Amino acid sequence: MGVKESGKTGVAIPMECITQTILLLRGHKVILDDDLAALYEVETKALNRAVKRNRGRFPDDFMFQLTTEEFDNLRYQSGTSSLKSQIGTSRWGGRRYPPYAFTEQGVAMLSSVLHSDRAIHVNIEIMRAFVRSVVQQVIAMFGDKLNTMIGELLACACAEDRHAGRNETLAA
Repeated sequence: MGVKESGKTGVAIPMECITQTILLLRGHKVILDDDLAALYEVETKALNRAVKRNRGRFPDDFMFQLTTEEFDNLRYQSGTSSLKSQIGTSRWGGRRYPPYAFTEQGVAMLSSVLHSDRAIHVNIEIMRAFVRSVVQQVIAMFGDKLNTMIGELLACACAEDRHAGRNETLAA
């Protein structure tokens, strides 16, 4: 649960900081561009510029832009999301367009367009967080069934061992 040290650069990212940014949108686990920019310690517009320069690396199953309705729904949900402060079309700041959402594959591709050691190390931690969330989801959905199946497999293995032991005794 604590802080992970990522490689030689000393990038320390609490796993909770990453897992809190993972959202479920359109049936995909995603992280929004502003959350990724914060993790990479770059401006959101710089991240999006790098993606736009390399758009061919980000098909729709790697990255998509939220609809206005999806964005509005996220902004008004309770929680600690920074989306609430990103409304705006004025020159005073705020988002003028709905954010981009990056799937696990899109996040993996980001390290190839951002060209920094931090991006590489942050991506490693994000991949671990995505995998951890999938494992937790599978356990939550099938935990009891998995335990039953593992018990049955162990019982079969023990029975086979006992049977093999008897055959060895008879052969001797």
